Amino acid sequence: MTKNIVVLGSLNADNIMKMPRMPLVGETMALTDVTTAPGGKGANQAVAAARQGANVSFIGAVGNDSNGQFMRATLLTNGVNVDAVATNGDVPTGSAYIMLQESGANTILIHGGANQALTIADIDESVIANADTLIAQFEVPLDVIMAAFKIAKAHHVQTILNPAPAVYQLTPELMQVTDIIVPNETEAQLLSGITVKNDDAVLNRVSNAILAKGVSRCIITLGDAGSFVADGNKRWWAKPNKVKAIDTTGAGDTFIGTLARVIESDFSNLDEAVKQASIASAIAVTRAGAIPSIPTRDEVAAF
Repeated sequence: MTKNIVVLGSLNADNIMKMPRMPLVGETMALTDVTTAPGGKGANQAVAAARQGANVSFIGAVGNDSNGQFMRATLLTNGVNVDAVATNGDVPTGSAYIMLQESGANTILIHGGANQALTIADIDESVIANADTLIAQFEVPLDVIMAAFKIAKAHHVQTILNPAPAVYQLTPELMQVTDIIVPNETEAQLLSGITVKNDDAVLNRVSNAILAKGVSRCIITLGDAGSFVADGNKRWWAKPNKVKAIDTTGAGDTFIGTLARVIESDFSNLDEAVKQASIASAIAVTRAGAIPSIPTRDEVAAF
């Protein structure tokens, strides 16, 4: 059965600036290349889920500008339904400025634009009610996420929260309507108050601190070290496939979109879902860009 996934999230025009390394304070450095590409965590996750074979609908907003048209066209081209994407004539489409180093590491600055102007009134309840899974990130207002997740739980829809960037607190109210939370290393550290290390004892403490806020499952993504999964009292590592990373942009979003497509409604295959998500993410880092790097279901199966 094809899974119905709704993504509530951000749509950004990505401005990718390639450089040898991050400049020092006060230093002037020449860029090696500058390109524009479709992005935003929401868009990336939606495309990832669609390329893995899910029926995907998007709830979000763009400005009444060329970047907004660009983002709508990108989603449609990738098979994502945009009927619930609003157009806001008062603010521009969201944008991101990605500083990509030769090592493949990236640093990102974001201007929220229409993403941060999204309101509860922009939520189409029927779209969520008919979904199997709802995904959200922290690039849209918290009250909108809360309202959407409450609608999801009222209709027995699975919820996945990507607390990125870690700009909001994990309140008990939010955690009670979240089924799985997926932070990366930096986000897990900010949300737990514990310095993250790739050590079982430390990651147990970090996971415990996050689960103590009221969520049942936590997956901490740790780049080339893999991911650390906490499901109730169970803890385990999902080790990654070793690849040569070219560009890590969008790797975490690929993981989440794939996870959402593969995971069963009762979470019974969480281990296998994490493995598949890890493979998809591993493929993504071997390619340049965010959306262009996201693999298809067949590519993941063949890896």
